Amino acid sequence: MDRPVPRNALVEMYARAAHGVAVGVAGSTACATEAAHPVTRNLYDAAQIAELPEAAVLASLGCGNPTALAGLLPGETVLDLGSGAGIDALLSARRVGPTGKVYGLDMTDEMLAIAEENKRRAGAANIEFLEGEIERIPLPDASIDVVISNCVINLSADKDRALREAFRVLRPGGRLAVADVVTRGEIPVQIRESVLRWIGCMCGALDENDYRSKLAAAGFAGIEIEPTRVYRAEDARAFLAEQGLDAGAIAAQVDGKVFSAFVRATKPAHAPGA
Repeated sequence: MDRPVPRNALVEMYARAAHGVAVGVAGSTACATEAAHPVTRNLYDAAQIAELPEAAVLASLGCGNPTALAGLLPGETVLDLGSGAGIDALLSARRVGPTGKVYGLDMTDEMLAIAEENKRRAGAANIEFLEGEIERIPLPDASIDVVISNCVINLSADKDRALREAFRVLRPGGRLAVADVVTRGEIPVQIRESVLRWIGCMCGALDENDYRSKLAAAGFAGIEIEPTRVYRAEDARAFLAEQGLDAGAIAAQVDGKVFSAFVRATKPAHAPGA
């Protein structure tokens, strides 16, 4: 199910999160409502974030750690879609080193301002933050080695276009490595919507087969979807009770069907038009 998320609602949400970070409060994400939420907790090793600016960590709004799966190499050029306050861009900049380059793309002025300050504090000269939308990436064709993203593609109102854009900017042989919320199998509509509201009030999560189909239609090959954190009805018992649902009664219809995942794919070395 590919439900559009209104752009103005996303901008407002991320602006609020940026304001919270500015006053020292951990941000909430479209895929979580608190820092201790199962979606957002323990995504990064302590060693990874120890030297990052505090604001980058507070404003981490993802559902995974795409830098852990991207296999970044010195000298590569990386694009982080929906870069927010810049945590994944900063981690990527370390990996690609001074001969590499990282672009962070975000549509929220408030987040871009925090990201620029985090870049300054970290002394990360190899990062450039850009204002724009993931459905219209302001970069040339075949200019990127690796596209990463952290719980952002599921929010897109036009996922097909977002994936086509990612494909377009990748060089032949380039890699897509994103973290996202994904569903598996049939889930009754009311239950699906309630569980996704628990995981995130705006998550437009795709079924894994739909995700594969959209990636293939965009031109990607070598598609892999690896579950990393499965969400159980029992974990959401209190929230579901507020929705008039019994977590125990619906467990069999939900358990194992909603999860965070690493999504990997490649642009063929001889892709048409590359």
